[in-house]
Amino acid sequence: MDTRWMTLSETVKIELYQSMEEGRDVKSFEEDVEQILENFKIGQLREEDARILIDRIKNSPIKVDYSYFEPVALLEIKKLKPKKEKTTLNKFDKNSYYNKIYGAWLGRCAGCLLGQPVEGWMSNRILGMLKETGNYPIHNYLSSAVDKTIRQKYSIVDEGHVYGSNFINWINNVSYMPEDDDTNYTILYLKILETYGRDFTSENVAHSWLMDVPIYHVCTAERVAYMNLVNRILPPLSGSYYNAYREWIGAQIRADLFGYINPGDTEMAAEFAWRDARISHVKNGIYGEMFCAAMIARGAVSDDIIDIIKQGLGEIPEKSRLTEGIEKVLNWFKQGLSWEKALEKIHLLYDEGNNHHWCHTISNAMICTIALLWGEKDLEKTIGIAVCAGFDTDCNAATTGSIIGIINGASNLPEKWIAPLNNKVKSGIDGFGLTEISELAERTMKIVK
Repeated sequence: MDTRWMTLSETVKIELYQSMEEGRDVKSFEEDVEQILENFKIGQLREEDARILIDRIKNSPIKVDYSYFEPVALLEIKKLKPKKEKTTLNKFDKNSYYNKIYGAWLGRCAGCLLGQPVEGWMSNRILGMLKETGNYPIHNYLSSAVDKTIRQKYSIVDEGHVYGSNFINWINNVSYMPEDDDTNYTILYLKILETYGRDFTSENVAHSWLMDVPIYHVCTAERVAYMNLVNRILPPLSGSYYNAYREWIGAQIRADLFGYINPGDTEMAAEFAWRDARISHVKNGIYGEMFCAAMIARGAVSDDIIDIIKQGLGEIPEKSRLTEGIEKVLNWFKQGLSWEKALEKIHLLYDEGNNHHWCHTISNAMICTIALLWGEKDLEKTIGIAVCAGFDTDCNAATTGSIIGIINGASNLPEKWIAPLNNKVKSGIDGFGLTEISELAERTMKIVK
């Protein structure tokens, strides 16, 4: 859980990275940014100076050789989607779909629980701990009940505040799926669809955030957007107004329910995701949620991973940085690389020690794609690869677990990954608390298209 205050002085360097990736010529501002940060480190908060500098950075001209086209308006996004052939979907049997929905909820929870204890760890620390505990490749949940020397070497502790818990969520410390933002959002959007129906608006979602979610239960881009909403800065401006995190992973982890309730309809799933993502994100931050929602919707009717990924890409702009990243992964797979080599390539492209890279939509969407392609529709292998990558471990394992869960259905998921959940998930969303996962699946079924 992120408890930073997110002052402008803290975020100015993230804005520098973000604007640079959006094609702006911002190199001349680097020294000014470092000076703001140095003052912040010694307790001097130069908020007005930071605001002026952020405005100058954001208003810098776009480089003439910038080759991406990344709109935020839905109609413009649709115009820039790649042309794709219409495909014949498998017959949809609503009577058997509950098994898939339940599997998706379980897969999301299992992936999140696997990755949660090592969220924020660098990959070398994760891999070292896994290998020294005999859990590489991953074949069991992560436990803190290991040899004392290993605990000391990898700074493994049990105490630590995670939402409402005072313990780190190693498997030996839990008896259900503990609270996490990766599951909170899925539950929140179930509540939103139950309340407003399928015609819900971005404003409905914004209202629900303020009514149903405590501010410290949201992070980075969502927290900035939350503060903007409190100050009556409404969507879509809430997603970009002094929001340096506007292309981070936060929207991507909110996609799942929109896929669950639109089986086979990737366009509708992506549109629902767009209505949500624009509250807190722009450009690739929005596309990440659309991409994942569309993949999940496709996974409800297809078990072909490459088809699922391409159908996801079919709902976002063809000349976007996200599409370019996912296409790179598809090419690595075609070249016959191992998943370990593919993850090495991620680490060459992105610096996990840089918060902007660590939590960006694109780096993590690429990791999800690797996990799906090399995971071979196996829950254990898929979520295991997602965690071995480092970066945002619980988010990526949750997203890929959800997709594998909806492909295979609850009845085909391995017992050792499902039993520890005890069919329960705890939530910070108002009105839920500790809820049976099967009940969430049943309620989801009632709003399926």
